[in-house]
Amino acid sequence: MGTYAPANGQKRGILMALGIVLLIAGFCGHFFAAKAIGGTYIAYRDHMVGFFGLTIISGVLIAFLGRKFWRGRPELTLFVVGVIQAAFGLYIYINRFNLHG
Repeated sequence: MGTYAPANGQKRGILMALGIVLLIAGFCGHFFAAKAIGGTYIAYRDHMVGFFGLTIISGVLIAFLGRKFWRGRPELTLFVVGVIQAAFGLYIYINRFNLHG
């Protein structure tokens, strides 16, 4: 069993890093959408509040799911939150065209 530990640790590290990259991608989606709709203080404020609010809400919900389904795997929780943030960031960035005709 000891021979599988390094591979498992490496997989955990990859999932953790990928989760962080996906969180950054989600942030960039919000940031560039705010810049695209005018780059005003209000646009940036609203998008950053949306990003951090969504991160907190989805993080809490996924943490509860993680306690039930994958206890002891924080890297998996971070990865799932990152996937959700990246998806919403992409959606918001694409949807910016529909805001101001």
